[in-house]
Amino acid sequence: MTSLDLTRRLADVTFAGAPGRLVAGAVGPALTAGAVLLASEQLGVAQWCLDTTVEHLKTRYQFGRPVGSFQALKHRLADLWVQVTQARAVARYAAGCLADSDPDLPVAVALAQAHCAPVAVRAAEECVQLHGGIGFTWEYPAHLYLKRAKADAIGLGTPERHRAALAALIDLPRSR
Repeated sequence: MTSLDLTRRLADVTFAGAPGRLVAGAVGPALTAGAVLLASEQLGVAQWCLDTTVEHLKTRYQFGRPVGSFQALKHRLADLWVQVTQARAVARYAAGCLADSDPDLPVAVALAQAHCAPVAVRAAEECVQLHGGIGFTWEYPAHLYLKRAKADAIGLGTPERHRAALAALIDLPRSR
């Protein structure tokens, strides 16, 4: 089937007349582990986008100076750096909870997915935008990272769903 992220293949699998048995007990832990790993992938996407954008802005000149020296761009990158640093912390915490079978794992996973997904999307959008014309071309990989970030953001539940799960886990009222 066609996927938003063409670098990650998807398929429909159908079993007609095949015997089956319920495996619901195994699905939950597998999805939890998958969400932890996905948060780490989202962190990697965000970090690549930030690093690549910083390098590009150091070498791209406009009006006789590096584009990265313009204050407005410095602020955008500084904000993104803070978000990526926070994403690293929550992704590592979730991975640590998974590795240690920590009872806080559900909270850590919900937090990691609620935070890392939007950070990866924002980092990829900034990468495309701040690379200028080259960021929009098929020849440059920025669009692949944006597609991966967008696909990952819905892959194992949207950030909104994870925020709602987090609110329920820590007894916060749902936002309206």
